[in-house]
Amino acid sequence: MSKKKKPESNFINMIMTLLLVAVIAGLALGGVYVVTKEPIAKAKEAKLKKALSKVLPAFDTIRMQQLKPVDGGDSLTFYTGYKDEEMIGTAVKTYSNKGYGGTIEIMVGFNPDMTINNTAVLKHKETPGLGDKMSKSKSDWSKQFTGKNPAEFTLKVKKDGGDVDAITAATISSRAFCDAVKRAYETYEKGGDQ
Repeated sequence: MSKKKKPESNFINMIMTLLLVAVIAGLALGGVYVVTKEPIAKAKEAKLKKALSKVLPAFDTIRMQQLKPVDGGDSLTFYTGYKDEEMIGTAVKTYSNKGYGGTIEIMVGFNPDMTINNTAVLKHKETPGLGDKMSKSKSDWSKQFTGKNPAEFTLKVKKDGGDVDAITAATISSRAFCDAVKRAYETYEKGGDQ
C-alpha cells in the first residue's frame, strides 16, 4: 500500500488555500446577492407604497424629488401625490438623529393647506414599551399631530414650551419625533412641492 504524500505546509500553500477559500466565498456571496436583489427591491417598494398610503389621501400618481433641509442635513425625499392631475398632498420622508436609540425615520403627510394629514414611523431603535410608542401599532400617541398646522402648533414637547404631549417616560423619543416633523415642515414650507 502506498501512502499519499501530504502537501508541504509552507507559506505558498497556505496563501493558495486561503485564496481558493476567498474565491469560493466571494462567488457564493455574489450568487446570493443576485438571487435576493430583486425581492429586496420589491419589498422596499411595497413598504414605501404602504407608508405613502397611510399618510396621504388616495392618489393615482406620485412625483418624487429630493431637497436639502433648511438645517443643512441629509436630503429629504418628497412624494407629491396627485389624483386626476390635482395635487392632493405631499409626503415627506424625514429623520431625526436625536432619538434615544439613534436615528428615527418617519413619513409625514401634508395636505395642500399645510396641515398634517398623518404620520408613519419607518425606522427606529427606541426602547420597546417606551419610545416605540411613537408607532401607531404601539399607541395612538402620534394622532395628536393629525390635522395640525405646524405654523400654529408648536412642534416641541410641552416640557420645552411646545404643544406636544410627550410619551410618558420617553421624552427624548418624543423630542426626536417632533424634530423630524419640524424638519419636514420647514423644508416643505420653503418649496417642497415645487
